[in-house]
Amino acid sequence: MARVLVVEDDQFVRSALIRHLSEAAHAVRSVGTALEALREVAQHEVDLVVLDLGLPDLDGAEALRMLRGLTNVPVIVATACEDEAEIVRLLNDGADDYLVKPFSAGHLLARMAAVLRRSRPGREEPAGVLTVGGLRVDPLRRRAELDGTVLELTRREFDLLAFLAGRPGVVVPRRELLAEVWQQSYGDNQTIDVHLSWLRRKLGETAAAPRYLHTLRGVGVKLDPPPVRSDVPPVRSDPPPVRSDVPPVTGEAPSVRTV
Repeated sequence: MARVLVVEDDQFVRSALIRHLSEAAHAVRSVGTALEALREVAQHEVDLVVLDLGLPDLDGAEALRMLRGLTNVPVIVATACEDEAEIVRLLNDGADDYLVKPFSAGHLLARMAAVLRRSRPGREEPAGVLTVGGLRVDPLRRRAELDGTVLELTRREFDLLAFLAGRPGVVVPRRELLAEVWQQSYGDNQTIDVHLSWLRRKLGETAAAPRYLHTLRGVGVKLDPPPVRSDVPPVRSDPPPVRSDVPPVTGEAPSVRTV
């Protein structure tokens, strides 16, 4: 878990970022102007800043230089500009990384993880327990449970599960899994498929009938909680209705007619 400050004036984009970062177990604060960002950094401890450059009060590059005058906290700039010279200038001005809009939540989370690793050498990033449905993953203790039962996972299986559990509902491309879980810039997709198959077996599911792990062909993989069943009829507590066509029971024996 990291303490993240989101600096974004577009309310829709800001809400989406807050939602995705919170779902990934990060503690998020957000502001809409550069001056508010400077105040937040001065008054609160922050692990990382996601800085939009199109702010209403200050030029984003100027806001970045002012942030650098206050703190060495890692900054990822979000820009709509793809000009290489501008990106180089931002990196030289103190940005630790950049994202060109539009970008996916998975892409942002992967860039954040990489920046945080570089800013915290030799120290594991603190993280809380990740809960997705009946699945609980504790990254610090490297322990995973499904419906209260401990899962016996290999190191790579746990790393894969923890990475996906930190991004519930987010479709993660295979190349991102290779980069973040296997620490490889390229590789064979079959490696991922084999580990997914082993992980599915331990989660009690199959590719044909997934519960948690869902593969989107040609896109990537996501971890989602299983849907809540709606086909179970409600339990009735009402007493059964009394049938009106059944004669009452009495203590007298029925009379016998003789012919």
